[in-house]
Amino acid sequence: MATQVTSQSESKLNVEGGKFLTFFLGKEEYALEILKVQEIIGMMPITPVPNMPGYIRGVLNLRGKIIPVMELRLRFGLMPVEDTEETCIVVVQSGNYLMGVVVDKVSEVAEIDTKQIEEVPNLGGAMNNEYLSGIGKFETSVKLLLDVEKVLFDVPDAVLMDI
Repeated sequence: MATQVTSQSESKLNVEGGKFLTFFLGKEEYALEILKVQEIIGMMPITPVPNMPGYIRGVLNLRGKIIPVMELRLRFGLMPVEDTEETCIVVVQSGNYLMGVVVDKVSEVAEIDTKQIEEVPNLGGAMNNEYLSGIGKFETSVKLLLDVEKVLFDVPDAVLMDI
């Protein structure tokens, strides 16, 4: 039986090329659209909030705005690690919502051409890839492109706060 390969024009890819902020969680490099990034800040005090999902670290006060903070490692089912000097919070905006995302370290702003982006392969039932919108191919590496809406904003309403 032959494997069907779809061309870029036939694919159901829902992400276009452009500038992406890349960051690491462990050894894996992820990317999100730079237009969704409001700012990158160093770690600061985060106030825990009772009855939130385990991947929500709490909230922080950023210049008078209360922003929920997500531990992306826990959201992806990865083991938690201690914060380091490189650990930071990426503040992401979508519509009227802001969310802080704790990442191990920010890497760079990368230009990823649409031709470098492929659909996420079906990795079987063991791997949940619903949080990815595509995979950016580079000479010797790949960057996992996050679907910001599904990762950050597909959470219980109690977590989201209007700006």
